[in-house]
Amino acid sequence: MGRITSLFARKVVEQVEAPGDAGALLRTVGLERGSDVDPSFMIKDDDYYRFFEEAAAADPDATTLPLRVGASMRSDDYGPFGFAWKSAPTLRGSFERAARYALALTSVAGYEVEECFDGAFMHLHRDGERRLGMRLSNEATLASIASISREVSSQPFRPESVYLKHEAPPDTEGHEAYFECPVHFGSDKDALLVSRQTLLTPNKLGDASIAHFFDTLLAAEVSKLDDAAPLERLVLDRVSPALSGGVPALSDVAGELGMSGRTLQRRLSEEGLSFQLLVDESRRRLALRLLRQEANVSLTEVTFMTGFSDQSAFTRAFRRWTGQTPGAFRAAAIGGESSR
Repeated sequence: MGRITSLFARKVVEQVEAPGDAGALLRTVGLERGSDVDPSFMIKDDDYYRFFEEAAAADPDATTLPLRVGASMRSDDYGPFGFAWKSAPTLRGSFERAARYALALTSVAGYEVEECFDGAFMHLHRDGERRLGMRLSNEATLASIASISREVSSQPFRPESVYLKHEAPPDTEGHEAYFECPVHFGSDKDALLVSRQTLLTPNKLGDASIAHFFDTLLAAEVSKLDDAAPLERLVLDRVSPALSGGVPALSDVAGELGMSGRTLQRRLSEEGLSFQLLVDESRRRLALRLLRQEANVSLTEVTFMTGFSDQSAFTRAFRRWTGQTPGAFRAAAIGGESSR
């Protein structure tokens, strides 16, 4: 059973526009109205999704409820996680801290900053059945990322596009008005696409020394959690965004996870994994996505974005993964799309 911070449930109740007993709704997830807000107090994921479904049923405009919930979020609401977010020097640093420390808020979702030609995707990965409550929660989460990005960035924040795996509601005008960009439903991902220029925008209160303090605090907090996300996913979430700068060192990834390199090697070995195996998997996933979705990115650029030093090494690895050359794979993928 997964867990989600109770902070989100309180924010949902605040945004429900129909009269009713908000206290009774909160009690379904073990909370009392008027009690102190504690982001570290967790509730079961199934209970939260059911709670969100009941809140939507009571709201006269359920379609925009998750957007209103996300819009109400402020970085200070998240405790140490939020302080790390706003003290990061740039918005990219904020996103990367979300990828590192999401476990402080939930064990059923994670974030990944994935490089692409024009910037990066800020992915939301969430485990479990895609019931209505999860779909509402996914929308609220992406809306909250936009909200706290607008709050901390020194320049106006607007994503290039928003992607959601679930099908569109009857009316999507509210979504595009809120995000101020195209919103693509029925996609293969839940993500925001953010330009490189936006990612490099300094944060208003960015301070490397303060950010380092909260990094240390959150790393210690996350390391204490006993129902942590699978180690494989935690490593993949840290390797993927680093590949464009070369394969990250095992010791660096281990440090981000609050452990020594020797400990990370041992724990991976206990699960039948290795760091090199996960690096290879990160490269494979990124290469497939770039070749399928980024037609304007050359094979040379894909080579370096996946951490290879030369195209021949990338081609050999890609043949091992798929039995095809990168060029043949791209041609087949593009041809398949155009024939639909």
